[in-house]
Amino acid sequence: MGHMTEFLPKYSETTRDIRVTVAPEYIAEASDEIASQYAFAYHVKIENLGAETVQLIERHWKIYSAGKQIGEVVGPGVVGHQPVLAEGGSFEYTSGSEIKDRDGYMEGTYSFQGQDGRLFFVVIPRFYLIYPTAIN
Repeated sequence: MGHMTEFLPKYSETTRDIRVTVAPEYIAEASDEIASQYAFAYHVKIENLGAETVQLIERHWKIYSAGKQIGEVVGPGVVGHQPVLAEGGSFEYTSGSEIKDRDGYMEGTYSFQGQDGRLFFVVIPRFYLIYPTAIN
């Protein structure tokens, strides 16, 4: 994918030196307007801007469609990984979601473990899932 994401809207937030940037993308070929299925991919980059080595332990997402919560995802790691991020390290992945309306959003938290063994939460910025023609 690489350079395709540079044209997508980006949402970014930093918590405790961990920066999470998300770029959502509408996937027309996986969507079906008649069935009210709107598919999106989201590209996530997690960067460790601090000096402490940390590990992503768990994800917790909430999915909203037309302002109503339609889903919640809690589970270990991301895309089958629990990446360890040393100072300056980063991890990128792409996942997907489907909503029932032309607009929605997602938000959540990642649980990270610090070097002292304690868990802390990192905010996943709210990012909007908008059917492209709704922009005009």
